[in-house]
Amino acid sequence: MSATAFMELALDQAKFALDNLEVPVGCVIVEDGKVIASGSNRTNATRNATRHAEMEAIDILLQEWQSIGLDQTLVADKFAGCDLYVTCEPCIMCASALSILGIREVYYGCPNDKFGGCGSVMSLHESLSSDDLTGSQDTRSRGFKCTGGIMAEEAVALFRNFYEQGNPNAPKPHRPVRVDQQ
Repeated sequence: MSATAFMELALDQAKFALDNLEVPVGCVIVEDGKVIASGSNRTNATRNATRHAEMEAIDILLQEWQSIGLDQTLVADKFAGCDLYVTCEPCIMCASALSILGIREVYYGCPNDKFGGCGSVMSLHESLSSDDLTGSQDTRSRGFKCTGGIMAEEAVALFRNFYEQGNPNAPKPHRPVRVDQQ
């Protein structure tokens, strides 16, 4: 399958999120040309801000691989052979997690100008080592290759749709919003 075909599957996950009143971000994780996990945002449903699409897919794989007895080293080796296709640039939290896990490559749709961890705000995909996070002396590169702009227009259209319909789960402002009258 092509990068576009995998991104279409990620967009299907984003549409699922949109249909469930979630911010429309979706992803698939691919190993040897096959989708082995998928995820969509579930922050509203779970009331847990960490339940981004990438974290949902990662947790599926961690649970599966640990249930068949893979140890930490083997899990790391498995992630090193995987690629992630996600509709929006991973945020700082997700990019950091992907770097720590050692994912091979990330392909994303649109940039994340507010929270992007793959170049828009920070460049966590360029990390050279995990020493600062784990205290270990592991000198193996923990960064990952990153390619953006794949089907970006489709991803942005889903965001527009979401914000035009309004987010019923958004917190209410604590003070009145000022409206300029002209």
